[in-house]
Amino acid sequence: MSAALSDHDAIRQVTARYARGVDRLDGDLMKSAYWPEATDDHGVFVGNAMAFCDRVIDSHQRFTATMHCCMNHAIEVSGTKGSGEIYNVTYVFRTDNGVDFLDTWFGRYLDQYENRNGEWRIIERICVHENTTSQSIDAHMPIDSAKFRHGSIDRGTATPLGY
Repeated sequence: MSAALSDHDAIRQVTARYARGVDRLDGDLMKSAYWPEATDDHGVFVGNAMAFCDRVIDSHQRFTATMHCCMNHAIEVSGTKGSGEIYNVTYVFRTDNGVDFLDTWFGRYLDQYENRNGEWRIIERICVHENTTSQSIDAHMPIDSAKFRHGSIDRGTATPLGY
């Protein structure tokens, strides 16, 4: 049982690296979640996962911030192969013509994993779209937000400030 739990935790770490890589605009971290020949079907892109990562890092430069929230990760493992389904809610913050927007994406990742020499990574990912919303942000919480570090301060690096 502990080997299965260890495999599941390692696979969850793969998902965390992917999400963190996207949100921090760190292409190397994002790519480390996939095997080099892996495929990704994100609807607007279907092909090699490495090319997908490059495209995402380039296209996400236009956003103020993104937050990929991965949850309800169901995993099945059989030897060196595994599969998973992950619920995903992504928050995208952007500014368009001086107006701030929050876009919210709801969907799932359907993943196939492989373990090679003790390391799990994604070999195939299909992104399933459930719904999206978009709303302008015309009011903010009544807090002194100037006292907080802005979320973009560490974009482009997976290393938290000073840690």
